[in-house]
Amino acid sequence: MKIRSQFCSASLLLVLLAFISAGASAQKEERRERTIDEVRVEAIHRAEVGQYPLIGLDPGDVKEAFENIRTSDKDEWAAGFMRVADRYFNEAKSLEKSDPAKANADYIRAWRLYSFGRWPIPASPGKQRSYEKALEAFLAHARFFDPPLEVVHIPFEGKEIIGYLRLPKNAKGPVPLVIAVNGLDSRKEDLTESFGAILPFGIGYLAVDGPGTGQNPIKVSETADRMLSRVIDYAQSRPEVDKNRIAMHGVSWGAYWATKMAILERARLRGCSAQSPPVDKFFQKDFLMNSLLGNREYLFDQVPALMNILEGVHTLDEMAEFLPKISLVKQGLLGKPMAPMLIIAGVLDTQVPIDDEYLLLSKGDVPKEAWINPRGGHLGRQIGVWPDPLIFKQVIIPWLVKTLEAPAN
Repeated sequence: MKIRSQFCSASLLLVLLAFISAGASAQKEERRERTIDEVRVEAIHRAEVGQYPLIGLDPGDVKEAFENIRTSDKDEWAAGFMRVADRYFNEAKSLEKSDPAKANADYIRAWRLYSFGRWPIPASPGKQRSYEKALEAFLAHARFFDPPLEVVHIPFEGKEIIGYLRLPKNAKGPVPLVIAVNGLDSRKEDLTESFGAILPFGIGYLAVDGPGTGQNPIKVSETADRMLSRVIDYAQSRPEVDKNRIAMHGVSWGAYWATKMAILERARLRGCSAQSPPVDKFFQKDFLMNSLLGNREYLFDQVPALMNILEGVHTLDEMAEFLPKISLVKQGLLGKPMAPMLIIAGVLDTQVPIDDEYLLLSKGDVPKEAWINPRGGHLGRQIGVWPDPLIFKQVIIPWLVKTLEAPAN
């Protein structure tokens, strides 16, 4: 019996070890990046259901682009999407006078394809070219805007911050303004397209690329918030803008900046709305290694894209050392007086831990408002129930309108 018992124990131990090994392998598998074939399948699916980052892209166009993408080569990726986008762009140019509505629709289609051709970041010559074409196509589309879009150039430390400004039509006197800041892989063009919805409320907006992204002149650092302070300076210098009614909105990484500015610039901001802002846990090595690497909520390459926006960071080890420095807790900012805030998040978010949002909600000196989707992922989005555009129109816009219409303190 003793021999049999020892044998059974050894067998159970082997089974247990095999189970643990299988679990570890499954976790490792889960953290690996998608193969190009997996990306293709997932991208087409997301286009079909209107899921980020393929919101607004035609599934047929996406399928056509992938016909010429067989490897994970970045230039091959860009070429595949540029090839399809070029057709719409060229058609749009030929139709501007004879059929402006169709031309505008083609420019939008081209812009979205070019933008996905540089996604998540323009990390190769081909992707950089696709990004440049995305800017060209977007500005061609913007020529059809009414009220018009103004491209502003804000001097900054020997360089310039490029922003897109739109003000409501027929305004009598200075108008309130929202400064909108993009996320890791979105751009000011995306925000410009969305924020057109706020103009009918008599509110203007100024969209800028956050540090490290798009056309921003500096990368993410402990002091990169100075760039957004300069944007506020500029907004207050415009006679068309009510300098006492300025708010900020940020998406993901942009939400980090909106949160930081709610503290640093609370005297100049009426309020800040933030979608899934990283605050503290996000910046720790454990979260980087166990949640961001190979993250499947993100389509692919989240960590390389994130590394690219950080100042002086080139390796995973450097990244793990750098990130904690910009935690709002580490910087001693969380808990200080703040401007009013709206926090939007999803409990199931794997890209920014919900713990960060609960921590943020519990700090500061004024009550905050929250929209937390218990079944939502990043930015609170929930496929088929709470897509990005619906959250924007039913949650974000009403809060900003209410905040900017309220009497000054």
